[in-house]
Amino acid sequence: MKLDKKPDVSVIGLGYIGLPTAAIVARSGCRVFGTDVTQHVVDTINRGEIHIEEVDLDGLVQGVVARGLLTASTDVKPADAFIIAVPTPFDKDHAPDLTYVLNAGRSVAQALKAGDIVILESTSPVGTTEKLRDLLAAERPDLKFPGLTSETPDVSIAYCPERVLPGKILEELTNNDRSIGGITPRCARKALAFYKLFVRGTCVTTDSRSAEMTKLVENAYRDVNIAFANELSIISDKLGLDVWEVIRLANRHPRVNILQPGPGVGGHCIAVDPWFIVNSAPEESPLIRTARGVNDCKIHHVIAQADALVSGNPQAKVACLGLAFKANIDDFRESPARLVAATLARRFGSRISVVEPYAAALPREFEGTGATLIDVDTALEDCDLLIVLVDHDVFRSVPLAERVGKVVYDTRGIWPDQPKLGEAPVVGLRLAS
Repeated sequence: MKLDKKPDVSVIGLGYIGLPTAAIVARSGCRVFGTDVTQHVVDTINRGEIHIEEVDLDGLVQGVVARGLLTASTDVKPADAFIIAVPTPFDKDHAPDLTYVLNAGRSVAQALKAGDIVILESTSPVGTTEKLRDLLAAERPDLKFPGLTSETPDVSIAYCPERVLPGKILEELTNNDRSIGGITPRCARKALAFYKLFVRGTCVTTDSRSAEMTKLVENAYRDVNIAFANELSIISDKLGLDVWEVIRLANRHPRVNILQPGPGVGGHCIAVDPWFIVNSAPEESPLIRTARGVNDCKIHHVIAQADALVSGNPQAKVACLGLAFKANIDDFRESPARLVAATLARRFGSRISVVEPYAAALPREFEGTGATLIDVDTALEDCDLLIVLVDHDVFRSVPLAERVGKVVYDTRGIWPDQPKLGEAPVVGLRLAS
């Protein structure tokens, strides 16, 4: 890949990371060809529109599409640089499923030429970049690949994971530091030159396996720390304590910084990536495995508490506030809030309503339950019991005066002025100021 001109770039996977990445690369002046398996996604982008919710992404996509710098297709187009940004889920045994990555690699192989660079951005187990390299080499025996030849390779291969926060993806893709791992140092340098076209943050080069592990470690670190907070919340429920008050006071210690508990952990990163470490080194990762178990168990703890509360108020209409895995986004992947609300809907039917400002309709698991999607004002007017599952700003803004007389189960601690439920939901309890 020559960088004396802006390279043509092919981005495979146009989801929550792929589309913002494609748009930012296009904004830098590169011609970008986006690829996605879903025709609706392709058609939406080619109209200059977006299929996901992300701050400022709509205007950016509209602009680069109008300038002819971003086009989308279901086929991988020839380019100078290929970025693979597809999902990496796990199976029922928590083993990583690399099907999407390897299928993307097969598609890329057909478009490769000498001088190109292939960059994997999907969060992956250690060794995945090398597996991708081996697949490309098998598909294209006419090309020389790094680490498999004593000669100068024809193609460079690297791994560079994103580290972004939903709601700030465009800002963080541009300004955050990046770890760039090459199959060889030469590959890392070529990838570095590419990322410096659009990344303002510091780009640090390393080997591909270290870069893969770095991404997993970052998310496992978060998971372990959240697990501590969630375990404290379960203990506090048992002892009749206000966990947010305990954490607030503990955090006044100069070397203590406990995170905030919630109904569990969701999203495609923190709830998934630690399992990749556990799968690679099961005997050496008891803490990481335990943290995953704590955070998954917190979901069932919340379901049990909410179930008891709804059962104990048999005439109450119930509003579950939120379905997203975190505040102010429309991403419901691996969301504990979604599981809690759907479980309650299956049990209590039409007594359950859901408030989710980032959804136009309820997900399919709510079909046939009788649950309805309503807005927050309707919930405050019609519902007797409020279960806070997501800390959306619109929920935070509800004053105590509008919650008077409501039974509240606040799993996010967004209403510190609300009278607390105490050790466990109390049958028939109605809370008021």
